[in-house]
Amino acid sequence: MKHFNLILILPLFMFCFCTNEEINADNGQHTIEGIRVDNYPRVDGSTSTEPLNTLIACKLLGWRYEWWQHLEGNGIWRLEANAEDAPEHFFGERVKSSQTHHSIINLIDNQTDIILSARKMSEDEKAYAENAGVTLIETPIALDALVFLLNKENTVHSLTAEQIQDIYLGNITRWNEVNGSNEEIRPFIRNPNSGSQEMMKEIVMDHAAMPNWEIGYTDDEIIPTMSAVYAELTKYQNGICFTPHYYKEYIIRAASGANKIKSIAIDGISPETNSIRNKTYPFVANVYASIRSDLDPHSMAFKMYEWLQTQAGKDVIAESGYVPIETTGAGMKSIDKSDVGIYPNPVTENGFYITGLKHPVQMTLADIAGRILFTRQVTNNEYIHAGSLQKGVYIAVLPTDKIKIIRK
Repeated sequence: MKHFNLILILPLFMFCFCTNEEINADNGQHTIEGIRVDNYPRVDGSTSTEPLNTLIACKLLGWRYEWWQHLEGNGIWRLEANAEDAPEHFFGERVKSSQTHHSIINLIDNQTDIILSARKMSEDEKAYAENAGVTLIETPIALDALVFLLNKENTVHSLTAEQIQDIYLGNITRWNEVNGSNEEIRPFIRNPNSGSQEMMKEIVMDHAAMPNWEIGYTDDEIIPTMSAVYAELTKYQNGICFTPHYYKEYIIRAASGANKIKSIAIDGISPETNSIRNKTYPFVANVYASIRSDLDPHSMAFKMYEWLQTQAGKDVIAESGYVPIETTGAGMKSIDKSDVGIYPNPVTENGFYITGLKHPVQMTLADIAGRILFTRQVTNNEYIHAGSLQKGVYIAVLPTDKIKIIRK
């Protein structure tokens, strides 16, 4: 049986709480030392994170870039590297957008090194990973939101979270039940395992409490792409659907009939940058940087994963239009060190639990020499998979607003 120790209570163990300045000493570094076109990681992600993946590549490789509208096709906006700077086929080979589900599967299958996705793994994807003997590290790096869309001809401007749930459960079927016109409500959903659909299940419908709520929707009510949402709502003025806020504001803009579509407030709060940042908008969602747990910590992909959590990475995230997750400064949450523990310790088998946390925090796991193995957000009593670790002593680092201490 494989055993390894996490530093905490026993005489050989230390549990280190470090300030963010100590963890992110390279916060001002706007590149990754040694990164080049030929060793750039294989990057994949969701449709909505494509601009961010492009911007990261341009920043790290020193390329020019700009937003521009594709007037052919559906007219969406894209952030693209200057053609004189970026090698042909770099985007599509090194950096691509396979959409949320396929990018997660690609990561599990080791067809890509790092992904930026609009959500964590779905239950289907978790089962696929478990069957493959693979674990992923999914770390929130930015905030987005799930917004609800109506045709501008619809007189409804706000719904409550409960009304949204009741509409999609079939308990509210006409708009006049929510202060609208006397028309039937036509709710649309997205295809299974799409980023939008899984966000809807997790943060709106709470799939644990409302199982199988999407059963009964016909093919005509399941929209296969995010851009098609706007076409359907243009066609059906009594319709309602949902999409990531970032996609609506930065990618679709006025394309595909989006100029005829509006976002609505939820519980009286409109989805805007400030309401997403302070999480007053009810349906805020994380954007994740995900890697395999067996990724080489010396690889460029791992260095990129770490860089995204530095101030330099957050600056790029903010420039893309996303709201970076802040873990520093006055708004940073501290933890009560006396309450935090690891169970079991020594750790056996494939993982351990962090206990005593009153809110989610960022945890970095390092070996005794200080080499970072992974960084991710953890919540109280969450099971941390660590099956790839060898026998030895490791240090778990959590953020605090106090000076670093070592407890022996």
